[in-house]
Amino acid sequence: MNPRVIKVHPNKDFTITLTFANGEIRRFDVKPYLDKGIFRELQNPGMFNTVKPMLGSVQWQGGQDFCPDTLYMDSEPLEELAQA
Repeated sequence: MNPRVIKVHPNKDFTITLTFANGEIRRFDVKPYLDKGIFRELQNPGMFNTVKPMLGSVQWQGGQDFCPDTLYMDSEPLEELAQA
């Protein structure tokens, strides 16, 4: 089982910075999902910024969420992003 989210910060580029229970800080790109179903609502920056940690994952005001494992496996450690 992958670590769970304990803190989330929305970024202006439609990514979220996640802090996991193991202390890792990673960035998850939400942009690939913004043209799909209920995630379209997150194209509005006001709605995107409503993201909160929820039961080891994240959730937006409109009920949008991601599997905690997806958030971990499909995110990039911030250290790797700085080296790119």
